[in-house]
Amino acid sequence: MLEHLSQDLILKPVIEQIKLPDYTQTESDVYWALLESITSQQLSVKAADTIFKRFLALFPDNYPSPELVMVLEMEKMRAVGLSQQKSTYLKNVAHFALDKGLDWQTLQTKTDSEVIDYLTVIKGVGKWTVEMILMFTLHRPDVFPIDDLGIQNAMVKLYNLSSTGKELKKEMLKIAENWSPYRTLACRYLWRWRDTR
Repeated sequence: MLEHLSQDLILKPVIEQIKLPDYTQTESDVYWALLESITSQQLSVKAADTIFKRFLALFPDNYPSPELVMVLEMEKMRAVGLSQQKSTYLKNVAHFALDKGLDWQTLQTKTDSEVIDYLTVIKGVGKWTVEMILMFTLHRPDVFPIDDLGIQNAMVKLYNLSSTGKELKKEMLKIAENWSPYRTLACRYLWRWRDTR
């Protein structure tokens, strides 16, 4: 993997300088990851963690099963710091889990684009959220979240890109093609590089 990515001479020194934290691939709870992701949208990590912990505390064993989320009063959700909109989105995820299913094994049978199509049907779940689920919950090796601002900023700086909008995305895609089939790992290096600067 690293040998392949190191063929990109601009990415190579980044890989040599940065140590990524250990990453163990375990079977993960897609339903939980969606709830957590929606809670954290447009919030600092600290604020999101606090609100999510308060939300979890509303349930036995701190597990917000879909059945319980569906019957939870909006007032209680609002009281832990969730907006009306996010509360609705969390209920949408719970409803989808009961109605269509968010089983890890089933999702693993779908391609990346099929998972995106399947999950973005849920109101409140966008393409970027699903890309994060693909990368960190389903452990897909070749995901490139082109709309992620961290990835965009890192690539603009690292590759000295001056274009914007569609042109920038075209250039990013062209560069990232060379990282395939390990674009997820390349993105982890880019995020880490940006954070350590």
